[in-house]
Amino acid sequence: MMRSGRLFRDGVATFALLAIIALLAWKMNNRPEFIQTGSFYVIDGDTLSTGGERLRLKGIDAPEYRQRCRRDGADWACGEEARKALAIFIKTGTPECRGRERDRYGRMLVTCAIGTLDINAAMVRNGMAVSYGGYTGDERVARQAKAGLWAGDFERPSDYRHDEQMTHANGGDPIAGVVGYLRQLVGWIVP
Repeated sequence: MMRSGRLFRDGVATFALLAIIALLAWKMNNRPEFIQTGSFYVIDGDTLSTGGERLRLKGIDAPEYRQRCRRDGADWACGEEARKALAIFIKTGTPECRGRERDRYGRMLVTCAIGTLDINAAMVRNGMAVSYGGYTGDERVARQAKAGLWAGDFERPSDYRHDEQMTHANGGDPIAGVVGYLRQLVGWIVP
C-alpha cells in the first residue's frame, strides 16, 4: 500500500512539474512582438536607436565603431565603415524592425527589412558584419567575394571586445591583460 501511495505522489509531482514547464514555455513563446517602423539613429554597424530604445540586429556582429582592420597592407576604419553601411541601408526606405527577445544588455533583438531586403543579411553579405548564428550562407558569399572585412585581415568583433575589456581591466597594460586571462584560464587565485 505504501509503494502505490508513493507512486501516486510521484506521478502527481511529475505532472505538476510538467504543467509548470509547459506554462513557462507557452508564456515565453507568447511574448508580444516588438514592431517599429520609421526613422532610426544608427549607433554602430549592428545597433540602432529609436525613441530611447536600443535595438541590436539579430544574428550578426559588426566591428565596433573604433575597431580598425587591415586591407592592402594599410589600416582602415572598418567599424566606422560598418556604421556608414548600416546608415545607408536605413536611409534607402522606410525600415521595419521586428523582434521578441532581448539580449543580456536589455537591447531588443530585431530583424530589420525594407520591403523584401533583409538588412541584417545584407550587412553580412556585403562583408560589413559577420554571422552571429543566423546568416552563415550570407557570410560564405561575402568570404568568396572578398567583400568588406573579408578583403583583408580583421579581428572578429567579439574577440576585439574581449581584448578591449582585458586591456581596460588591467589599466591599459596589454601584458597584464594576457597574464590576467591566463590566470583565469588555469584557475589561479590572485591575492
